[in-house]
Amino acid sequence: MIEAVQLEKNFDDINAVHQVSLTVKDGEVFGLVGTNGAGKSTLLRMMSGVLKPDSGTVCMDHFPIYDNAEIKKNLFFIADDSFFFTNSNANDMARYYAGIYENFDLLKFNKLAIGFGLDTGRKISTFSKGMKKQLSLLLGISANTKYLLCDETFDGLDPVVRQGVKSLFAAEMADRGLTPVIASHNLRELEDICDHVGLLHKGGVLLSEDIENMKLNVQKVQCVFASNEDEKKALEGLEVMIHDVRGRLHTITVRGSREEIENHFREVNMVFFEILALTLEEIFISETEVVGYDIKKFILA
Repeated sequence: MIEAVQLEKNFDDINAVHQVSLTVKDGEVFGLVGTNGAGKSTLLRMMSGVLKPDSGTVCMDHFPIYDNAEIKKNLFFIADDSFFFTNSNANDMARYYAGIYENFDLLKFNKLAIGFGLDTGRKISTFSKGMKKQLSLLLGISANTKYLLCDETFDGLDPVVRQGVKSLFAAEMADRGLTPVIASHNLRELEDICDHVGLLHKGGVLLSEDIENMKLNVQKVQCVFASNEDEKKALEGLEVMIHDVRGRLHTITVRGSREEIENHFREVNMVFFEILALTLEEIFISETEVVGYDIKKFILA
C-alpha cells in the first residue's frame, strides 16, 4: 500500500501540491486524473521518491519512500518525458535497469519488445514519441516491481498499442500482483482499466473514490412527468445532483442505488421513464458540481 498524507510541495511562489491525501491499495489500478498543471506529475514524483515533500508524508507499506533505496526497489517510475542515455538502444537501457533492479527479467523484456514490434538494436533517438513510451512501459514491466507509477502512460500510443498495454497490465496484476498508478488528463482513457480514481485540480484532491461504488450510488434518470404535481412529488426526498430540463424531457442525476431510485419513481405518474448508464466522466461532473466546481472547464474529453 502507498499512502500519502497531507502532502505539500511548492516551487517558489507556485503551490504545486496542496494538502493531498491518497491511499493506493495493493492489487488495484489507481487512476490519477487532472489537466496539465493540476499537480499529477509532482505528486507522482513524491510518491516515487524523486521529490521530497515540503510537508506531509508518503509511505510504502508504512516505510517512508524518499531517500530509502531499499523501499524504492519495489517501484518503477515512468516519467512523461522518460530519460534515455545518449546514443543508447533499447538493449542498453534494459541492461542498465537490470543492474539496478534485481528482479529485472531480460528474457521477458526481449519477448515483449518483439511482441510490440520494437527493434531493440535501434538507437532510441530515432524512435517516435509513441515508441519511446512503449519502451519505457516495457522496461517498467520487466523490472518486476510491486508498483509501477506512470505519468501520461497512453499519451502518444495508437489505439491498438493502448489496448495491448492495458492487457499487459491486467496479466501482470493476475500473475504477480502488480499495482499500477496511472496519471492522465483523460477520464475516458482510464475508465475501462481503473479500480479507483483520484481527481486533482489546482494541486488539491477533489475526489478519490472506487469506480464501482460511484457507479452503484449515482443514477441518471430520463423521464417525462404526467404533470407538474408529479414532478414535484418525484423530486421530494431525492438527493438531486444535476437536473436538466429540455421541453418536457427531464434528465436527473441523483444519488442512490438503482433499486431505490426505481422504487421511488414508481410512486409517480410518468409518460416515460428510464435509467441510463453513467460514464466515469459524467459521474465526476456530477460529483464536482455538487461541491461547487464546474469540471467541464478543466477535464479534457
